[in-house]
Amino acid sequence: MAKHKNNHNSTKIRFSWNDPFTRGIIYQVVIIGLLAFGVWYLVSNTLHNLAVRNISTGFDFMHREAGFAIGEMSIDYKPSDTYGRAIVVGLINTLKVSVIGIILATVLGTILGIARLSSNWLVKKVASVYVEVMRNVPLLLQLFFWYALITETLPRPKDAYAPLPGVFMSNRGLKLPTLEGDAWGWILGGLAIAIIISVLFAHWARKRQAQTGRMPPVLRISVLLLIALPALLLWISGEGLHLNYPELRGFNFQGGTTLTPEFAALLLGLVVYTSAFIAEVVRSGIQAVSKGQWEAAESIGLARSLTLRLVILPQSLRVIIPPMTSQYLNLTKNSSLAVAIGYPDIVSVVNTTLNQTGQAIEGILIIMAAYLTVSLSISVFMNWYNRRLALVER
Repeated sequence: MAKHKNNHNSTKIRFSWNDPFTRGIIYQVVIIGLLAFGVWYLVSNTLHNLAVRNISTGFDFMHREAGFAIGEMSIDYKPSDTYGRAIVVGLINTLKVSVIGIILATVLGTILGIARLSSNWLVKKVASVYVEVMRNVPLLLQLFFWYALITETLPRPKDAYAPLPGVFMSNRGLKLPTLEGDAWGWILGGLAIAIIISVLFAHWARKRQAQTGRMPPVLRISVLLLIALPALLLWISGEGLHLNYPELRGFNFQGGTTLTPEFAALLLGLVVYTSAFIAEVVRSGIQAVSKGQWEAAESIGLARSLTLRLVILPQSLRVIIPPMTSQYLNLTKNSSLAVAIGYPDIVSVVNTTLNQTGQAIEGILIIMAAYLTVSLSISVFMNWYNRRLALVER
């Protein structure tokens, strides 16, 4: 009985300063209290100063007329629209350059990372020089360089280069013909169905390979579906499409679509700069795979390119994905430098908004919330993908 009583007493919490558990609770309560007091003081002091200066607060300005134009947009917008819609346009512009930049930087960075390990001396040195130079030149300077190169070296619209019919390059940007018509809904629907079927087929093919050792031609069938299904739905719909070619009218081209110098310079700068860092990530990931994997693949007669694609790269992804996530986040956040060359991203649009409305704090909060949401979304997706690639212990 005495032994049982001693064990019971030893499990009791002793609220003494000499007890580490008690001290830990007190420290945490004090720190949380100090943080809460600091936040309360900053917010209350800011609201008081704004009230003294008769500066309005809140987000009611989002419903007022913006009154300014935006040079590049992916959705309909006019100066008579609200500030809220203008901010949405800026956010879409940021997302557009970020998504395209991530895709292109990944492709280019992967090629450069593999090239750095090439047995060809020239290819290896060229890739190494590219990586070292681009990583050590500030991104802002690169953006200025690309913007000056596009706007200063290309001719005026009336003397524009025409490398292909309907394609014109000038200091106003790249003009391209566009497909217009009522069939786009059918085409996009066909693409969505083809993507879903391709994903399901790839899942089934992996199971079949595990059972039989034979892999169905997933890539060829997926490409065929992506081409055939939109074409089939287009034919069934009976709707038409036509090309809208750009034409020179006055001092600029009308019609078609435009890749502006600002967008092109920002995209080039982000891709060139980030791809140099991604190349190092890919190179280190490949080198992290043991040399025995190369030797084992060569012993069964696999060519070096097949060994890299089927054996080395799948294993190196477990090392590559975590630092690659950081590079994707850096590219997205670095897109805020677009304001330096006049690209209307969310930072540029919100800057114009707060200059007109005086709602500086709200504007900064909008920018912070936008980048925080986008960055967390990228992190969640990449962490999910990383968990799928992780080795499962049995």
